[in-house]
Amino acid sequence: MKAKTFRTWIEYLHSKDRLAVVDKKVSLQYEAAAVAKKLDGVKAVYFSHVEDYPIPVVSGICSAREDFAEALETDLNGVIPRFTQAVSSPLPCKPVDRAEAPVKENIIREHIDLMKMLPIPVHHEKDSGNYITAGLFIVRDPVTRKQNVSIHRLQVSGKDKLGALLLPRHTHHLFKQAEETGRPLECAIVIGVDPVTLLASQASTPFGVDELEIAGALRGEPLEVVRCETVDIDVPAYAEIVLEGQILPHVREPEGPFGEFPKYYGPRSDKEVVQITAVTHRNHPMFYTIVPAGYEHLLLGGIPREASLFQTIRQTVPTVRAVHMSAGGTCRYHAVVSIKKRNEGEAKNAIFAAFANSFDIKHVVVVDEDVDIFNMEEVEWAIATRFQADRDLVVVHGAQGSKLDPSTDEGTGAKMGLDCTIPLQSEPMRYLRVRIPGFEKIELEDYVNSEAGVRSIHLEGKSR
Repeated sequence: MKAKTFRTWIEYLHSKDRLAVVDKKVSLQYEAAAVAKKLDGVKAVYFSHVEDYPIPVVSGICSAREDFAEALETDLNGVIPRFTQAVSSPLPCKPVDRAEAPVKENIIREHIDLMKMLPIPVHHEKDSGNYITAGLFIVRDPVTRKQNVSIHRLQVSGKDKLGALLLPRHTHHLFKQAEETGRPLECAIVIGVDPVTLLASQASTPFGVDELEIAGALRGEPLEVVRCETVDIDVPAYAEIVLEGQILPHVREPEGPFGEFPKYYGPRSDKEVVQITAVTHRNHPMFYTIVPAGYEHLLLGGIPREASLFQTIRQTVPTVRAVHMSAGGTCRYHAVVSIKKRNEGEAKNAIFAAFANSFDIKHVVVVDEDVDIFNMEEVEWAIATRFQADRDLVVVHGAQGSKLDPSTDEGTGAKMGLDCTIPLQSEPMRYLRVRIPGFEKIELEDYVNSEAGVRSIHLEGKSR
């Protein structure tokens, strides 16, 4: 596999000239993030010399949809079916001995000082400090023994402490259960895994599904894991770095502001605190960071949401063809849905199904299957020529939305759906798309002389 480990994927990107190597000394204070942002969607970046740290920093390893397709060894159309199949058929992990796990090559239990040990960046101007943005946050349900994997923003708030934003989802649920009994919740933060495992961590699943098992299904082989040193958590054996710790009960400390996916700041407030108990890492580890609100961040959230959205809409509109959470909508707020319409009203049903899938979804555009939903110019064309507001607009008032959307009233706002499908009984020529016969078969190199740019063109007559 190209993406068997973090390192094999970095080597693959380098072999394809899709990894920019920066040997110039760069600062963790904005500079590394700025360079990575400049290369966003173009190349991954490897910083070999970050301030005075011996550990290199890597970012942007999957900042295009094509990157994830390659990591999954499929094409763009195969990403969502592959992901959906993996979610429905998880593959149990394969435990390995500590001696076989590269992440155990170095084990530190004492004198932990995160900012002396790791090159953790400051990304945005108003961020409250140095943030770990690409750590898989793993906790275990003590009853079922199943693990849950997610990604949370983690602010360095002390030598061995992190402030964590835990949204009201599975990790938060397990923590509240522990906190009610006065117990901490054990956790592990895994930095530097292959992009397939990274993507699996963002799967929208029922409570009790282990995302590491979804990673195994995506890989087509069990993910190798190893038990932590100080907590009862299994982590990917080939990870670069693992931070072990506990979420402390009844302890809250200030965290934020922090630049989030909508390209605005999440506010400062009192959040949960993680006490680090050990650090393990490979020899010569690499530190991986995701620049918030970049394509890598958006796609990591968007692709798993697309898989969940497709499944939800298919229950209502079986002829749904594809869905797309667009980058302009932060891969959270805008959904474009393609259907093969058989009955009038199906597009509006698809709109309501999309709203029901996630409270984050704010605007939904439904189009016919001839529209390329990954080409926003095509989507805009469908809105321009197949939509009338007095007939095709759906508006829902006072619905729950994202609290990170500054246009809402503390998360409450309006939602809008646009039915851009062709009326079934319309006269055939009315919506017939223009086409040039033979266009698809034209190969430009058969017609355009490669020397045209350096050779003069001789025209008859005088030029004016």
